Amino acid sequence: MVGGDESLHRNKLKEALDAGYAVLDRGGSATDAVLVSIQIMEESAMFDAGRGSYLNAEGVCELDAAVMDGRTLGAGAVAGLQHVKSPIALARDVMERSPHVMLIGSGAEEFEKSLGRELVPNEYFQSAERKLQWQKAHSAGAGSSSEKPHGTVGCVALDRNGNLAAGTSTGGTNLKRFGRVGDSPIIGAGTYANNATCAVSATGVGEFFIRQVAAHDIAAQVEYRGVPLREAASYTLAKIAKAGGNGGFIAINSSGDTVMIFNTPGMFRGFRLSDGSGSVKIYSSED
Repeated sequence: MVGGDESLHRNKLKEALDAGYAVLDRGGSATDAVLVSIQIMEESAMFDAGRGSYLNAEGVCELDAAVMDGRTLGAGAVAGLQHVKSPIALARDVMERSPHVMLIGSGAEEFEKSLGRELVPNEYFQSAERKLQWQKAHSAGAGSSSEKPHGTVGCVALDRNGNLAAGTSTGGTNLKRFGRVGDSPIIGAGTYANNATCAVSATGVGEFFIRQVAAHDIAAQVEYRGVPLREAASYTLAKIAKAGGNGGFIAINSSGDTVMIFNTPGMFRGFRLSDGSGSVKIYSSED
């Protein structure tokens, strides 16, 4: 039987999927769908993104996010945010309303203010559960071994015009060093989209995904070698595992082929397609 906590997470994933699909169903763009889905998860306090993010070694939440448009190859990313309510929304603004790809820290927050948005106190992101985890881990001097698998959030989408998009949002790792940035906001590492190949979002130990340029590695195999999407994702994940890393990918291509692959006991995941099929899963045993 699924416990109450798991049921809440499954329901939240379904809510995010349904909201994103509703955007696509009415003719909206893949980028719009990605943003809507991720913002629901950022606001939920159930995942390591937005509200509910892990605290760093100094007891502060620092947030990262990125989005990429597969049609234009436009991309926007933000890192080291402490006071921006929706990191993924600001990442999109960097993509669409600035000449840059990445803004970090206070500069990114000044950009948020220039758009007429109020900053929020860091306490907004600090859920009671995360603060308790931080206190236990901080006392032990290492990451808590009892943490539940609430991770980075991501979304990939294909719209009716054949355009792909990918987005990723995270609070990073528990007790991370101040200023640490993982793979999520690094275009080509944790987030990538190209109509010619695929859209990818990653979750896991970011340093390993950065070193493998993981998301782009999958797309490159598809583009240069004609490798099927699942085979490409499996190959990249195997390289990460060989190097000592763990995590997973969600990916989709212009044919609507979907991949949700990971090398951990579970990964919160789900999909919904126009043929009516879809699912929400947590554990590897559900595949």
